Amino acid sequence: MFQRLREDINSVFDRDPAARNFLEVLTNYPGLHALLLHRCSHWLWQKNFKWLARTLSTFSRWLTGIEIHPGASIGRRFFIDHGMGVVIGETARVGDNVTLYQGVTLGGTSWNKGKRHPTLEDGVIVGAGAKILGPFTVGAGAKIGSNAVVTKEVPAGATVVGIPGKIVKRADPDVEEALDIDPARREAICQKFGFDAYGVSQDMPDPVARSMQAMLDHMHAVDERIERMCSTLRKLDANYRDGQLPALRDEDFAEILEENDTGCPGLRRTPQERSDEAAKSSTTRNS
Repeated sequence: MFQRLREDINSVFDRDPAARNFLEVLTNYPGLHALLLHRCSHWLWQKNFKWLARTLSTFSRWLTGIEIHPGASIGRRFFIDHGMGVVIGETARVGDNVTLYQGVTLGGTSWNKGKRHPTLEDGVIVGAGAKILGPFTVGAGAKIGSNAVVTKEVPAGATVVGIPGKIVKRADPDVEEALDIDPARREAICQKFGFDAYGVSQDMPDPVARSMQAMLDHMHAVDERIERMCSTLRKLDANYRDGQLPALRDEDFAEILEENDTGCPGLRRTPQERSDEAAKSSTTRNS
């Protein structure tokens, strides 16, 4: 018993640089208090003293602001930092060396009996305000970003952010199929659309950026295929005349890029105003 208590306190020192001494952690850390009371209530729950276990759990919630159902199974060296608003459901399973921050919910999405809450394997870290909902597994060493809402299984070592939660980093990255796309043409159309000007690139771990890059790659692939089809038709029929695709002109994107530069979407300058501004700038440089 005292060995487990010392282990729990040492886990606080390992993960909270604000912890200064043994007495401070033992008396002023609600996450530790909630964990110790849960171990008692969980023991009562297993001995079939259900009402007493729930009563102790309710007292723990009143004392610490952390609600852990006595039926939940929690491993060793579990640490709740700050802790206010943490909710852990009845069928949740938490492994060893897991860290939760304030406002985390390990909840369910069904009213049916049975496994309704998530399983967190060893070494998982869950950021403040994150919601993990459903009877799936979050793999060992995974990280859940603050305020993320996770409703699907998370592989080991992955990092999940956003609503709904999206995997932005994996321990073993997916092998992407190499696309037959001319890099020079890709770069040309990226520059034409001002894609890089928005600070988004293929290497960034951003789901929106990856979606935009995938759309651009798809456009390139379609363009290449149409050109091959037209070339084949010209070989089959000398009278075939393929129309030219409309060109992408700078003028088509001038207003959009101008709004991005000014930072005021509702402010547009007329061609005369742009001309006057250019003349004024030239006069200033000459003087």
